[in-house]
Amino acid sequence: MKKHIFDTIDRMSPVLKETSLFIGNHPELGHEEFQAAEKLTALLGELGFDVERGVLDIPTSFIARYTSPKPGPVIAFLAEYDALPDIGHACGHHLICTMAIAAAAGLKAVIDETGGEIRVYGTPAEETKGAKVPMSKAGLFDDVDAALMAHPYHTYEHSGTSLAMDAVQFEYFGKTAHAAANPYEGINALDAVLLLFNSINALRQQLESHVRIHGIITEGGTAANIIPEYAVAQFYVRAGNRPYTDETVRKVIRCAEGAALQTGAKLKVTNYEFSYDELLTNKELSETYTRNLTALGIDPGAIETGKDHGSLDLGNVSRRCPAIHPYVKVIDEKHLLHTVEFRDLALEDRALEGMLFGAKALAATAYDVLTVPGLSDSIRQSFRASVRKEADGSS
Repeated sequence: MKKHIFDTIDRMSPVLKETSLFIGNHPELGHEEFQAAEKLTALLGELGFDVERGVLDIPTSFIARYTSPKPGPVIAFLAEYDALPDIGHACGHHLICTMAIAAAAGLKAVIDETGGEIRVYGTPAEETKGAKVPMSKAGLFDDVDAALMAHPYHTYEHSGTSLAMDAVQFEYFGKTAHAAANPYEGINALDAVLLLFNSINALRQQLESHVRIHGIITEGGTAANIIPEYAVAQFYVRAGNRPYTDETVRKVIRCAEGAALQTGAKLKVTNYEFSYDELLTNKELSETYTRNLTALGIDPGAIETGKDHGSLDLGNVSRRCPAIHPYVKVIDEKHLLHTVEFRDLALEDRALEGMLFGAKALAATAYDVLTVPGLSDSIRQSFRASVRKEADGSS
């Protein structure tokens, strides 16, 4: 049966590669992925999936379903297809989305015999306002037995962890004045932003080592001879778990309030992107994926320990259903994600072959969930235990 899955993916390789290259060569930012969404949903429709577009009124989102006449577990493959500003698909999302469709197509070839349901979730804007956040909140993953995706990289990694993250914006409102003639009549909003940066830098020493805080100034004045009346800073505040992320954000906000007091500026604090929770990798599901990876010929010693590579909205999904996010090797050169070097290499044929290999591992894992006695129940029990543990740690 697994050979039938793999043969199906191999037969589809020309159209799958063409789909990935089209999306890779036509990068679109989050919530603007209209060409990518159209390309993916059209292919899923041709493959016999029922496609629901514009889920939760998110124009470029979708859920594609195929349900076997026989009952069985629900398998979700997650597709991401947004690009990065200026540097395009430097995170390999053109590979991720096509890998999801390839895995779904392979599994569809056997699911009428095994029983169960396949879903492909089209989840826009992972890099910013990730659609998995409102989808999770709306309960769209609550009945899923296994949520699967793999991320392209320069090596193989087990599904590991990620950092919880809040995107916090600080707006300071001051008062203009002539910077030479009467600066004493002004309130310098830019000074408040600079004090905020300095306060955060002083705060770092008192924070745990897994915390990351990084920010930019998006507004800082219009002319050097005018006291800036408006200034804005945006920060990502990340930590290894949601409770400590929340605690760190509270400390950063106190820094911002202190800067406002020192300068006399007024302060407004908002979230400018969605908050992401840390990933709770499902151990049993991850081990099942690793067994299939090695069965496909990967030396277990070549699979590295899962690391955190930042933040991802799959973390929110992992609190609603069992989920994994391993890394699959698609290039040989050690180039980190979000670089133009990775972007260019991820368009080469060897990267496309790595994408198809990852799809086979995902589809084989899903097949095991559908057919191995007791595996789906074990995965669900492990999921409940991890969520319970997380809740106990938060209380």
